[in-house]
Amino acid sequence: MNLVDILASLRANDLTAQIPSGWMQGRTAYGGLSSAIALEAARTVADDLPPLKSGQIAFVGPIAEQVTATPRLLRRGKNTAFVQVELESQGGIGLIGSFIFMNGRDSDIAFDHIPSLDLPPVPADDETRTGPAEFFTSQMDYPDKRLVLGEGNVHLANWHRLRERDGLDGATELMAIADALPPAAMGAMTKPGPVSTMNWQFNLLTDNPTTEQGWWWVDADGHQAANGSSSQYMSLRNAAGEPVMMGMQSVAVFA
Repeated sequence: MNLVDILASLRANDLTAQIPSGWMQGRTAYGGLSSAIALEAARTVADDLPPLKSGQIAFVGPIAEQVTATPRLLRRGKNTAFVQVELESQGGIGLIGSFIFMNGRDSDIAFDHIPSLDLPPVPADDETRTGPAEFFTSQMDYPDKRLVLGEGNVHLANWHRLRERDGLDGATELMAIADALPPAAMGAMTKPGPVSTMNWQFNLLTDNPTTEQGWWWVDADGHQAANGSSSQYMSLRNAAGEPVMMGMQSVAVFA
């Protein structure tokens, strides 16, 4: 069941949807899927919401099997709308999302200090791989193994794309792909251990994110870890190397 089908089912069934096994990561749904579900629910509060500008996702608990969304319009101004969404699964509240939708307006302030990167070319079709059927990476293509333990590398970056993406708008596609990498702190592990993203804050840099052939360059840069948690910067660029999303995550580390 692809993402378009899941979101269509959500709208058709009073904001309730089933989580297919192929979208799981352990005992919870893939964070990009649950975030995309929350965004879709947020859009139901009004038919004329502006483009998505920013959001904050708190991953409160596991989401599995069936999920129900409850959106609430917090405030609507001339240019901006604030929407909160709760996702509830069999274990209770699993996610709380806050989304900001905003129209552009005239401003004298304009700058861009995001450094440019010399990215590798997008992979050819015969250079890609995908994950096992019971894991969310089965929904994606990517060129190489995404994580090697024991190397001490806490800067992870790679091309990713959704295998089935026809019918998705740009913002929803970003939500589904921006969390695709493992937490950067895992690069410091010498053996497998549990990790769990607790909070994700992101800003979109364009109203209409687009790319070629579905490819996005996903980057996770761990900059601090101590006392069982880590902090990482995140970014997303399109196939032309243009930055389209910047973010930050807090991750619980149990190793």
